[in-house]
This record gives sequence, C-alpha cells and structure tokens, in this order.
Amino acid sequence: MKITNFILTLIFLLFAFVQINDPDPIVWILIYGNMAVLCVLAMFKMRFVYWLGASIVLYSIYAALLVNGAWEWLQSPDHSLLFDDIAKMQYPYIEETREFLGLLICISAGVFHFLSNRKKAITQ
Repeated sequence: MKITNFILTLIFLLFAFVQINDPDPIVWILIYGNMAVLCVLAMFKMRFVYWLGASIVLYSIYAALLVNGAWEWLQSPDHSLLFDDIAKMQYPYIEETREFLGLLICISAGVFHFLSNRKKAITQ
C-alpha cells in the first residue's frame, strides 16, 4: 500500500502543479493538494476518516454540478475535442467535462482509501 499511496501522491501533486495555468488555479490546486495530503496520511497509516468522508462528499457535490457538461460532451459528435486547447474556449462543456473527470479521479481515490480504512478497522 505504501507504494500505491506514494504513486498516488506524486500523481495528485503533478495534477496540482499543472493547474497553475488554469482559469481557477486556487480551487484545483487545493482539490488535488488535498488528495495528495490524504494519500500521504494513508501512506503512514494515519486515521483520517472524517476528513476523507467530507472530501468525498464535497467533490461529489461539485461533480454533480458539472455532470450536465459531461453529458453534453458524451452526446457531442467529436469526443476528441476534450483534448483540444482551442475547443475549451468554443464549447464551455469541454472545461466542465475536464473538471468532472478530475473530480471523478479524486472521488475514486477517496473511495479506495475509505474502503481500505474500513477493511483495516474491521480486521483490527
């Protein structure tokens, strides 16, 4: 688990770093930075259930606000626009979809840690 959490920490730190050029960098640096800290805590087997639960809930609420944009992208004829820098200015749903997917990654990592903590609590 230490190696997995170390890799997740590096990934979330990288995600936070590349947000510097984002239109709303503070929000996304905090989101990814929070996940990096949670991964470090998990690496050292520290309990953080309430913090993790609150993060999952907040990220889920934020993702729910962006789900319409992701749905619009799914219905669009050209899915490759998601990787086009110009398209995010032409179609607002592109940026919403990117943010939605970023939150989905955070939620997935959070649920992974939550289930890991729960499993450890049951076996102790």
